[in-house]
Amino acid sequence: MNFTLPSELSATEPAEARGLARDEVRLLVAGTDGITHARFHDIGRFLEPGDMVVVNTSATVAAAVDGVRACHEPIVVHFSSPLDDGTWVIELRHHDGSGPIRDAVVGETVGLPGGASALLVAPYPDPDRYLGSRLWRARISIEGPTDAYLAWFGRPITYGYLRGRFPLSAYQTVFARDPGSAEMPSAARPFTDRLVTDLAMQGVTIAPITLHAGVSSLEAGEQPLPERFRVPVATARLVEHTKRNGGRVIAVGTTVTRALETVAREGGSVAAEEGWTDLVLSPERPARVVDALITGWHTPESSHLLLLEAVAGAELVTAAYHSALEEKYLWHEFGDSCLFLP
Repeated sequence: MNFTLPSELSATEPAEARGLARDEVRLLVAGTDGITHARFHDIGRFLEPGDMVVVNTSATVAAAVDGVRACHEPIVVHFSSPLDDGTWVIELRHHDGSGPIRDAVVGETVGLPGGASALLVAPYPDPDRYLGSRLWRARISIEGPTDAYLAWFGRPITYGYLRGRFPLSAYQTVFARDPGSAEMPSAARPFTDRLVTDLAMQGVTIAPITLHAGVSSLEAGEQPLPERFRVPVATARLVEHTKRNGGRVIAVGTTVTRALETVAREGGSVAAEEGWTDLVLSPERPARVVDALITGWHTPESSHLLLLEAVAGAELVTAAYHSALEEKYLWHEFGDSCLFLP
């Protein structure tokens, strides 16, 4: 689906800075009965006893660090994901926010604060790409653990549409427990403690998975990167129980959808697993166990739009996006929300 996103529809600051509580952002509900406009705290109106809401417990880390190239060019390094061999996936971006750096080469060393450095080992995910890679596998040379280093020298990843910088707490959801996401699993940001309690009292089950999201700055046409995930035994069993008893499995965000569908079998069974997922959902590989989806609004030509279609179908996704543009919903991590109920 192609569309033009007007710049004025970018959320430039958190809801709290706009005078709203987190759960007061707008909610568009797209279902078989049409489009409904509400506020996020109204979401219980659209859920039923026996439904299951699955959330991501990954917490956001301070993954952006200032760096300097050998030519003395100041840049920003985004720490995306640690790999099993001890290296990191990183992204190099221009310091002025104009986008990714495309002229880095194998063997280049980027200086980092505190005497640390990043040696570019190979382009990522394609190690045979000679020039133009946006992402790199890098060997990080620091003293002590990387998480402590990022906590001291890092800050949240930001992009040019934001107005100012905000503390790491602004990038944590109420479910955040396990540090590991380069960028916030933002679909869950509008949830509050009170709203979670209200849903539980309504008879809605809430269960966790963990998926550590990498950088979200994918270029048009790029596929989602492999990401680390864990689906606990209890959650897998609850998904099967919900399906057997006629309830709906509602994923909070594309990260939850990806994790659940990674462990979903063709017959509808769900396994408890952990590891890496490279699953790419699309209309050609539709959802097997996720019935509905709570999500933010994704940019034009994003691969996430195909994931939405894998759950809700192209017709419903197109109708929702046309309505959101007409009604001036806000985009990005601090923006408004959508509930797809196909």
